[in-house]
Amino acid sequence: MNYKKLLPAILLATLLPVAAATAAEDENIWNRVLKPEYFAQQAIEESNDVIELEAPMRAEDPALVPFKITSKIKQTKDNYIKRILVLVDSNPFPFVGDFGFAPDSGKADVAMRIRVNSNSFIRAIAQMNDGKLIMTKKFVKASGGCSAPIGANLDEAMSRLGKMKFRLEDEVKIGEPNLVQLMISHPNITGMQMDQITRFIKKSHFVKDVKVTFNGKPVFTAKTDIAISSDPNFRFYFVPDKAGELKAEVTDTSCELPTKRDVCSEGNTFTETFRVQP
Repeated sequence: MNYKKLLPAILLATLLPVAAATAAEDENIWNRVLKPEYFAQQAIEESNDVIELEAPMRAEDPALVPFKITSKIKQTKDNYIKRILVLVDSNPFPFVGDFGFAPDSGKADVAMRIRVNSNSFIRAIAQMNDGKLIMTKKFVKASGGCSAPIGANLDEAMSRLGKMKFRLEDEVKIGEPNLVQLMISHPNITGMQMDQITRFIKKSHFVKDVKVTFNGKPVFTAKTDIAISSDPNFRFYFVPDKAGELKAEVTDTSCELPTKRDVCSEGNTFTETFRVQP
């Protein structure tokens, strides 16, 4: 018998019960803690018909897990996705972000990189403009994403703090959804990471709020926490009706005691503009 050929199947059979047990515990956390905390008694439909979530089954780097939400409906004034809440059940702080959209967003899509601290469901809950809630989820295997080392270049990262850049498609189209990439230079320190030089745990310091407007109208907002990876990179859409200005306003937050969210205070505010010329 060729045991080498059987080894992958044996390993899979060993891991499946562990993953199933973790998934069951996540469902318990969701039903007992997270759903009551964020949605009280509201009804939530589980479906992939409104939004779909993409993430790797196993994270290559738990501190940089690619994550994408794709909407299945058009954003119109009468029917649109107002916000999408993202949670990672087993993270020390499950809240990843609350992402806001408008009809002028064109598409309620968003992509970024996040930290996943242990095997867990990632959940995305969309709220329609009429208040209806729809959830989709994906199970991801990962370990140590929130405590992964900062690295040796923190001083360099801090020297670039708050620098931003917009990147758009080569040809901007009037009246159609256009993809935008907003890159923010920020270490997004979690408060769980050890400085590789001093060996001390660094205080948390992360991007808290992102607001993007086009000619003064909101197209994308984000309230975020430590689960967003270092150097946040958000991809989203907007619909221009003419030439104008994209503007990003970003605020970060510092906490003396990162395990208690009520001690956080406002940090720095950064702005960046980009002239859109269709």
